[in-house]
Amino acid sequence: QVQLVESGGGLVQPGGSLRLSCAASGSIFSINAMGWYRQAPGKQRELVATIISGGSTNYADSVKGRFTISRDNAKNTVYLQMNSLKPEDTAVYYCNAEVRRAAWSRYRDYWGQGTQVTVSS
Repeated sequence: QVQLVESGGGLVQPGGSLRLSCAASGSIFSINAMGWYRQAPGKQRELVATIISGGSTNYADSVKGRFTISRDNAKNTVYLQMNSLKPEDTAVYYCNAEVRRAAWSRYRDYWGQGTQVTVSS
């Protein structure tokens, strides 16, 4: 069993900052990619940022230059530093991880429960 637990969401004013954290726990042999996705009401879930175990990152164009994804492999934790937040960033943010539970197993996708980020005056 693998669990991803997100934290750090909340209400901020436009232009403000938040840092999201997601810690993976349970039966984990290794983790490849980790990432953040978000979903606004009535919309499809979209990719925000991903980071591979070696440190390579990718960002959605809408957040590039404002958000920074990072990870602490020793803690199986991924972070999302969000600066210059806009009302359009309002969504439930979900953590994702590709987890290998044993040396003989394939990587599988796991998701966190989501954390609400609201950007409003």
